[in-house]
Amino acid sequence: MRIRVLNGISEVAASDWNALAGAPNPFLRHEFIHALEASGCASPETGWQPCHLLLDGEDRPAAAMPLYIKSHSRGEFVFDWAWASAYQRAGHAYYPKLLSAVPFTPVTGPRFLQANGERLRERARSMLLAAAVELGERLAASSLHCLFPSPEDAEWMKQKGMMLRTDCQFHWKNEGYGNFGEFLRMFSSAKRKKVNRERRRVREAGIAFETLTGDGLTPALWETLYPLYASSYLRRGQSPYLNRSFFERITRSMPEAIVLFVARLDGEAVALAICFRSEAALYGRYWGSAGFHHSLHFETCYYQGIEYCVREGLALFDPGVQGEHKLARGFEPETSFSTHWVRHAGFANALTGYLAREREQVARYVEIAGEHTPFKQAG
Repeated sequence: MRIRVLNGISEVAASDWNALAGAPNPFLRHEFIHALEASGCASPETGWQPCHLLLDGEDRPAAAMPLYIKSHSRGEFVFDWAWASAYQRAGHAYYPKLLSAVPFTPVTGPRFLQANGERLRERARSMLLAAAVELGERLAASSLHCLFPSPEDAEWMKQKGMMLRTDCQFHWKNEGYGNFGEFLRMFSSAKRKKVNRERRRVREAGIAFETLTGDGLTPALWETLYPLYASSYLRRGQSPYLNRSFFERITRSMPEAIVLFVARLDGEAVALAICFRSEAALYGRYWGSAGFHHSLHFETCYYQGIEYCVREGLALFDPGVQGEHKLARGFEPETSFSTHWVRHAGFANALTGYLAREREQVARYVEIAGEHTPFKQAG
């Protein structure tokens, strides 16, 4: 068994990579990562240099680890800007660093990819992690970061000496609701009225919605819809992480996984939410609008997605990172994880204590947030 460093996902066959990735979410699929890299969104020029690790078996790949060399910390959603600043003030170069993650995608999933039933799982994980650290040493990288791993992988890496970090996301869970109204009946009266009022305001503004899947998304339609996505970044003076080529590629390569909720006023698209789905979950990823309409964000990004999950029988709706405002709309707090190795021993020692305190704060936050859901109190 030997480990190869790939300069891009295209260096491994899609069938081989997907056999390792399985189907927990669409973002680890070869098609998704290839669309990011082939479109230039995740490339050396944008600060995402692929260096995926592939463990070869006797006749096919046995395991893999998505990995990038980063020259900045943008598009990660686990924030280490303060780390970089402190590291650099101490006279050390924080970049390059190594990152095991799916670019621009804060969705929990395995980071050690291995086919179900594969023997020697422990050995494969150990070899991949050791190879990533060795690559970091060889590149004189400041650190290795594994973002949004599965809880199992996070705990395993902690046992192997990586530092554990936690954060909070908000997820909706389907308790077998027959329709949106049945879901709302679980709310207290005041919270239920607030949601109904928000939805009514959108309808009264004359805004209607359509749900589009990949089969109905043409290049001409993306030409109309892409500026809505880009507007969210341009308003903040940033360039969009993803270009039109990415969306057109992903529409061709995995149309069954992409879902759009498009808001129209007098026939014109005024907002959209771009989501992806698996067999069991919906993932809200990007939103944009052409102007302000009261409660339109909540309807587009949350209520349309909840209705879709109820209609399709999906168990989970992960609408993206951050946002305490999701609590009032039926999303519940969930702990997310990341793990970290820092080459400088002194800096690593300082971070160990900091992260222990941060984990305590996050655990308390998750506990308190869980006390402020809109659901009726039992009894």
